Formats: sequence, structure tokens, C-alpha cells
Amino acid sequence: MGEAFNQNHGEEPPEQEQPLPPDGSVRERLLKAAVDLFHRKGYAATSVNEFVSVAGVTKPVLYYYFQSKEGIFLELMKEGRGRFQAIVGRDRSAEAGTLADKIRRFCHETIDLFVENIHIVRVMYSIYYGPPQGGPFVDFDVFHDRFRSAMQGLVKDGMRSGEFREGDAMAMTGAILGTLSIFTESSLCHPDHAMSVEEFDRMLDVVFQGIFRES
Repeated sequence: MGEAFNQNHGEEPPEQEQPLPPDGSVRERLLKAAVDLFHRKGYAATSVNEFVSVAGVTKPVLYYYFQSKEGIFLELMKEGRGRFQAIVGRDRSAEAGTLADKIRRFCHETIDLFVENIHIVRVMYSIYYGPPQGGPFVDFDVFHDRFRSAMQGLVKDGMRSGEFREGDAMAMTGAILGTLSIFTESSLCHPDHAMSVEEFDRMLDVVFQGIFRES
């Protein structure tokens, strides 16, 4: 592992130091430091020295838990992806309520996850939209594709049930996702004037008015 570290980073964990025994609080401190540093400085500009300084640990401790800067970045992405996939992959067919209720609930769960992890989302956006930073590849497009596919499935269910009018399912899905995009963009770019969940719901109601079957 030392040779790989020299090739990739020019840094090698000191052999004379021994890492601490497993400690969840230490691991969480490292992850919190990573979120803060990646958010403020970007992936490429953040060093291992800064991680351990902010977290108050030694380099061998970081190497023990995550092996490298790449390792801690991938762990952040893995944790967020796991919770996201649980929301997207949930079978909503047996849930109570109309299809509109299910879509709204799906959106609210996504918003809750987004708000709770907004600093990690900022890191993801900076990697995705910003210049190449030499970080490990993460297929961010798959997040969007799976979410859109799950949402479109609910829209089609609404058409089959007669709750939604017949039409272009992709366009209807895009209108719903557009309201979510406005919410996320306002939170990321204008935190002092971010859209509230209540405002999001009012926008979603307008979308529903356009896709409900006329009674």
C-alpha cells in the first residue's frame, strides 16, 4: 500500500505509528472533516494533512479507516448513495393514498435526504459541474436516471389508474422533476432565500392540475 501511496500522493503512512482501535466516533470525525474540507476547498485542493488536523487524529488513523483521500471521498458518496437507493427502490404499490400522494411523498423523502446532506450534495455538484479535479470516478448520472425512472413509473401508474390523463409520461415526469430542481437549486445557490417545502408543494399542485384527468 505504501508504494501505491507514493505513486498517487507522495505520502506514506509512518510505519512507526500504530492506528487506534476501531472507534465509530473517530470515523465520524474524519467523515465530517472531509465534508467540510471538500465543500470549502474542493477535492483536489484538500490534503491528507488537513483531514487529520481538522479531525484531530494522526495519518495512520485515517489510513486505517479509509486507506486514502480517495477512500474517504468514496465512502461519503457510498453513504449518500445507499440512502438514496433505498428511497428510489422502494415498492410504493401498497402505500396508502392516491398516485399524487405517493409522488408527493417520494418528493418529500428526497427533499429530506437532500436537506440533511446538503454539504455532501454541494461536493457532488462541484465535482459534477466543475472542472476535473482528479478525483475517483463516480457515476452521478445513474442517480438521476434511477430517480427519473422511478418517478416516471408512478406517473404511468397514474395514467393506468385513470387518475392522470393520457399524455406524454416523460414530459409529465420532467415537470415534476423541474419543481424538485428549483427547490434544490434555490437551497444550494440562494440559501438565504431558499424555497420552503410549503412553496414546493404549491408548485407541485400546479403540476398536478396539468396532469390530472378532468372530472
